[in-house]
Amino acid sequence: MASGAAEKGKALADGSESAADRAARQAREWSTWAMKKAKVVAHYGFIPFVILVGMNSEPKPRLAQLLSPI
Repeated sequence: MASGAAEKGKALADGSESAADRAARQAREWSTWAMKKAKVVAHYGFIPFVILVGMNSEPKPRLAQLLSPI
């Protein structure tokens, strides 16, 4: 297992990384970046989304009814 890590580090240090390895690494980096951004959007967008959906429903509730937990 340690040899695999050494080989990975060696490949990066030598600059002899194959195109497939570069593509896989970029895909991992991009997916990590996208998930971090999605987490922030979901965190800050959830409450406004709930208010928007609630205000567009019938019967129209008051804002206090949407925000209260009961």
